[in-house]
Amino acid sequence: MFPLRDKNPTHHVAFLTIALIVVNVVIFAFVQERGSERVGLTTPSGQEVPIAAGDKFALEYAAIPCELTERAPLDFDDVSSLLRGTDDTCDDLDGPDLFPDKSVWFAVLTSMFLHADWFHLLFNMWFLWIFGNNIEDHVGPLKYITFYLVSGIVATVAHVALQPASSIPVVGASGAIAGVMGTYLIWFPRAPIRTVVLPFFVFDINARWLLGAWCVMQFFTGADSQVAWAAHVGGFVFGVVTGALVRQIRPLCRLVWRDPWKRDAYYRWDLTGGSSSSVFGDDRGRPSRGRRSR
Repeated sequence: MFPLRDKNPTHHVAFLTIALIVVNVVIFAFVQERGSERVGLTTPSGQEVPIAAGDKFALEYAAIPCELTERAPLDFDDVSSLLRGTDDTCDDLDGPDLFPDKSVWFAVLTSMFLHADWFHLLFNMWFLWIFGNNIEDHVGPLKYITFYLVSGIVATVAHVALQPASSIPVVGASGAIAGVMGTYLIWFPRAPIRTVVLPFFVFDINARWLLGAWCVMQFFTGADSQVAWAAHVGGFVFGVVTGALVRQIRPLCRLVWRDPWKRDAYYRWDLTGGSSSSVFGDDRGRPSRGRRSR
């Protein structure tokens, strides 16, 4: 299943969601080194070791579970083992660091803006646009970016908890976007999502079924797929819990949501899972006038 768009109009232009998409594309296209072209990696002894440019960039700037567990960058022995295809050599990292200036904690943030290839990037950005603009529309850009980054951090923690000794870099905005999707599921459970179902069927699926199925599918990800499925699930669960708290606790909803969504003191939910009938129409889901559509 692949979502094409949602039928869930917004009141505000999602400037931050657009900015996140632009930043991710620019970083991948013009900043991130990628590809299999061999470059030199200087060892502590001064020896030059050939390594793919993309691998070198990821090792230097992406989050790595072993580094977070040991609170130090990988040393030469661990990188050498990883390049030979061994991913179970995480030790005390007491050897010379290959990237001594790397901040293993800041790499958790930079990882959210790195991607493995164009397909990985475009797939993530498409999901971010479909589900992110409605969340930003409700909470505003500042709270939205805070929630987005925290979702990504929680997703990384979930991945590290499952594979604490892994030396493979973790890249992608998937964990942060999964948090957005989890909150979308809670706030807009009945929002129709125009979806392609292979081979060629196109029809609307309620968000709760589409996103619920997406979450379940993560548990069936192949072990050799190199997909950080635990990060997806961790981010998604964080989004579900956060969305549920905001939806159920009225003072928190007043604090988090912005106008016009928080004007209804009873926070009724219509057929698309939106907020008040004063904004969306009557309790049967008929839309009111003057809403911005995509």
